[in-house]
Amino acid sequence: MRLRYLLRPGWLVVTALVLIFATACFTLLAPWQFRRHEERGATNAALQSSFAAAPAPLGTVSAEWRLVTLSGSYLPEGEALARLRTVLGEPAFEVLTPFRLTDGSVVLVDRGFVRPDQQSQIPDYPAPPAGRVDLVARLRVDETDPQHRAAFTEAGRRQVYAVDSRTVAAATGLAIRPGYLQLESGSPGVLGPLPLPPLEAGPFLSYALQWLAFGTMALLGWAYFSWREIRPGGALAQPRPERGRRSVAAQIAAEEAAEHRV
Repeated sequence: MRLRYLLRPGWLVVTALVLIFATACFTLLAPWQFRRHEERGATNAALQSSFAAAPAPLGTVSAEWRLVTLSGSYLPEGEALARLRTVLGEPAFEVLTPFRLTDGSVVLVDRGFVRPDQQSQIPDYPAPPAGRVDLVARLRVDETDPQHRAAFTEAGRRQVYAVDSRTVAAATGLAIRPGYLQLESGSPGVLGPLPLPPLEAGPFLSYALQWLAFGTMALLGWAYFSWREIRPGGALAQPRPERGRRSVAAQIAAEEAAEHRV
């Protein structure tokens, strides 16, 4: 049976690699890009909704990116800076300051960004205003540092690796509510206002379709070459050249043929 040629070790290795690659395309890579496309769509929908909605009092809405209003006072002693940030394509620090609401609870406010100085160090920047202030900000979900690094102090400044209320709470001992608030331009204490993400679908859907196409092409290519090789005349069906030394009779015949040519 000609299918036995597909059981050779080399072809089995090729088959395994093709199946692994196709499986990864269909079950990991394409779904991952589809999820990113859905997440971008959800972000765009939330932003579109927030653009049309008037600011609501904090606690009455929960959708990310919604504008909310809040009143209270800054707690500058609990301030931290998120390091290794990029804003508008350039390095930045984001200034995170706890804020005590009038009901006594504490939230984390992202006051915006500042640029490093010429030595890539934290520059001087204005302190938050003292006393009671009214803010307008956007609801945000906590980031997560993949390495779960704790806050640390350097050059007299508390620093963190992600905008995460849990990390700031652990470093300051404050009972900070989950999530944080991204301060809007014009609010008291704002520094460089953080830009909103662009309302675009991004390349994720096309990437997902490409991974599906790659997986399909790999399977079709494997099927084509398998069909070609099991047909008469296929490369796998060709007899292998004999290896090793020639027989004594073959050597004598070759020598006699050479003498006759002379």
